[in-house]
Amino acid sequence: MRINFRIRRYNPESTEHKKPYWQEFTVDNVEATDRVLEVLHRIKWEQDGSLSFRRSCSGGICGSDAMRINGRNRLACKILVRDVVEDGGTIQVEPILGLPILKDLIVDMEPFFAHYREVMPYFVNNDPVPEDGRERLQSSEDREVFDDTTNCILCAACTASCPSFWANGKYVGPAAIVQAHRFIFDSRDQAAQERLDILGEENGVWRCRTIFNCTPACPREISVTRAIGEVKLAIQRGSTEGIIHPDTIPAKQGHH
Repeated sequence: MRINFRIRRYNPESTEHKKPYWQEFTVDNVEATDRVLEVLHRIKWEQDGSLSFRRSCSGGICGSDAMRINGRNRLACKILVRDVVEDGGTIQVEPILGLPILKDLIVDMEPFFAHYREVMPYFVNNDPVPEDGRERLQSSEDREVFDDTTNCILCAACTASCPSFWANGKYVGPAAIVQAHRFIFDSRDQAAQERLDILGEENGVWRCRTIFNCTPACPREISVTRAIGEVKLAIQRGSTEGIIHPDTIPAKQGHH
């Protein structure tokens, strides 16, 4: 396959280009099953060594290579060429939105991680460690309530797809709420109310307008909008008690 790439470039040290611009590359002998990240590597290694983008594990775990591919936030290491283009077609790549661009496809993640830190993304339990030295156990049903949100890899794909975040960078964003959800609904944690108080403030969860961009943007298939809705409901009730995650409801038996 021959594939054209249209890449959004930006170098703050360039004297030729003061603003971001588009640059096109053509790559031959591309396999339909090649990942977009692999082809970007070929462009960097074979055509333009100055092309800059983040990557690490190349396995969809670290989340470092989130970028906009043909207008959608994706992980370049997970998307196959055949998923986005046919032979002779064009793949358009640009940095995720809402965060300052440092160079080419690399954005400044510090504002994103600052919001992440705001929601206390760590386990809080001040009870003595169990005498037998074992973990603080919980039932599989209690675990299932927040199991989905433990899958977040902090790639920022959901937050960078959110119009509310684009409009107001002070909004904590979907990823931070997902991380808070993971601990708010953990039956072993003791700081749920503190997190709910944080997310109940001006730039917390109520800035979500339920546009649903975040859920399809998540490469881990987390039900982001549902998690946000559960946090909103917990704030309204003043407690997580009685909020039943849909996945924990047994399927109804058929009538005979």
